[in-house]
Amino acid sequence: MTFKPTRRSVLQGMLAGSAAFAVMGAFPAFAQQKGGKLTVGLTYEIDTMNVYSTGFLGDAQAAVVEGLLAPDEHAKYVPVLATEVPTIENGGIVVSEDGKTMKITYKLRPDVKWHDGAPFTSADVKYTWEAVKDPAFIAESKDGSSEVESIETPDDLTVVVNYNTILPTFASTLFTFGILPKHLLEGTDLNTSSYNETPVGTGPFKVTEFVRGQYVVTERFDDYWRKADNGDQLPYLDGIIFKMIPDTNTLITQLKSGEVQLVVQTPYNQAAQVEGIDGIEMIKGPLLSWQHLDFNFKRPSLADINVRKAIASAIDRSILIKAQGGFPEAIKSPVVPVFDFYAADTPETPYDVEAAQKLLDDAGYKPGGDGIREKDGERLSYTFMVQAGRADDELAQQVIIAQLKAIGIEATADNKTGVAYREARYKGGYDLIYGRWITSADPVYSVFWGTGGANNGQSYSNPALDAAFGKFENTLDPAARKEAAAEFQKIIAEDLPTISLTTNVALIAKTKRLKNFVPNPTNMTNFINSSPWYLE
Repeated sequence: MTFKPTRRSVLQGMLAGSAAFAVMGAFPAFAQQKGGKLTVGLTYEIDTMNVYSTGFLGDAQAAVVEGLLAPDEHAKYVPVLATEVPTIENGGIVVSEDGKTMKITYKLRPDVKWHDGAPFTSADVKYTWEAVKDPAFIAESKDGSSEVESIETPDDLTVVVNYNTILPTFASTLFTFGILPKHLLEGTDLNTSSYNETPVGTGPFKVTEFVRGQYVVTERFDDYWRKADNGDQLPYLDGIIFKMIPDTNTLITQLKSGEVQLVVQTPYNQAAQVEGIDGIEMIKGPLLSWQHLDFNFKRPSLADINVRKAIASAIDRSILIKAQGGFPEAIKSPVVPVFDFYAADTPETPYDVEAAQKLLDDAGYKPGGDGIREKDGERLSYTFMVQAGRADDELAQQVIIAQLKAIGIEATADNKTGVAYREARYKGGYDLIYGRWITSADPVYSVFWGTGGANNGQSYSNPALDAAFGKFENTLDPAARKEAAAEFQKIIAEDLPTISLTTNVALIAKTKRLKNFVPNPTNMTNFINSSPWYLE
C-alpha cells in the first residue's frame, strides 16, 4: 500500500462505501492456521477498556468492541456491524430540503451476538447514543452525540439517525468507535461499571482478565459473526495478550527475548536494534499523525503571541528529525499533507534564533542574572511534559529544551505516564507539552483547539477559529470544506496555539510467523481487523 497526497477527497470514505466488510484486507483463501496466542507490547498503560472513556488509542479495545463502520488500510470506511456504508447514492444519507439537517439509515448485520450470547440489535445502537450523550457519563469525547436529534428503530436491524445539522464527519465519530450492550448496561453507572475493565463486545476476541498497569488477556470468541473467504470461522488466533510496557527499553528487551511478538509503535531511535532481531521483521506503515508542541494559555507569558512566535522560531525541525533516525518529516500544519484539504500555502515560522531573540527583546522580556528572560516578575521558566517512557518523545524534549535555552527560555522536564499523564494532558497540568495526535480518516480538528474542545487542555479560545471549524464540520460540499480548512490552517499558523513539527510513520515490529497483518493508518488502530491474523 502507498499513500499519496492525491489519495482521496475528504468525503470519499463517506460517499463511496463498500458493501462488504471482507474488503478490509484481501487475503489468500488457503494455508490459514488456527491456534496460538499473540503477545503485543503497548507503549502506554491502559486507563480503561471503555472506548468512549479512554484517553489513549484503543488498541486492545479494537479487538473486542466493534462499531457500525471502520476505516480500512486505505483510510476508507467499510461496513462492520452495518451491512453497507450509508451514502447519498444508496439512499442511506438524506439531506433535508433546506439543506440544514440530514438523516442516516443503517441496515444492521443479522445474526451477530454479544460475547455473552445475547443478540445484537438496533436497540444497542440507540442506547449507545443515549449513554454517551448523558451528562453524567464522563467520556473522553462525546463527538457526534450532540448533533443527533433522535434515533428511530423501526425493527431490530434498522437504525434511523436524525441529525440536527449536517455532519460530514459522522463516520469518524459516535457509532464507529463501538456499540455498547444495552441489555447489560442500561440503568447502570457507566463511570463505575465493571464494563470498563471487562467489556462485552461483538468483536473476534473477548476479555478474560484485565490487570491495571500490567496486561489485558483476551481469548477467541467462538460465535464471532465473520468468516474468511474460504469459509473458515474467524478469528484464527486463540487469543491476544496486551502487555503494558511504557518503558521502551524494556519493550525492546522483551521483543528480543520473544516475550513480545508485536510492537506497533517501535521507537525511531531503536529501529536499528529491532531490525537485527532474529525472527522479527519491521514494517514501515503510514499514519494520519503528527508531532506538536502546545502551550498552556493559563500562563500569562504563553498567552503572549510574541513568546509563542519566539518559541516557534527557536525550534530547528531538522535537528528533531535527525535525532529520530530521519523517519519523521517537517510540517507546518496539523493537517497531514495526504489530505486533499491540506493547504500548501499555509504560513510557516522559519527557524531563526536571532528573530526569536528580537521578538522577546521588543516585547520586554529581558535576560536575568542566570540568562533566563523575565518581564513584570514572570520568568520564562516552564514545566515541559511528554509521556514518560516514550524514548522518541523524551529525546525530542531534550532537543527542544536546548533550543529554547539558546533564546533565554528555561524548560524543565516534568514527565508523567499512565493516568497521571492523561489527567495532566486534559486538565492543563503543564506549561508546555510535546506529543502526537493521530486522527480518523475524516478528522474533527475542533476537538483540539475549538473552545471547550474535548482535547483542548490548553484553555485556548479563538472565535475566528471556532467559526472556521464550524464551516468545515457542517457542510457536505467538498469545495466549501477545503476553503474552510485553508482558513483554519492559516489561523492556527498565525496565532500558534500549537506548533506543528513533524509527521509520523509507524514502525511496526512483528514476528515473521504472524500472517495477514495489514497496517492501519488511522486512530482506530491496527487491531480493528485482527480476526484474519494467524501464526504460521
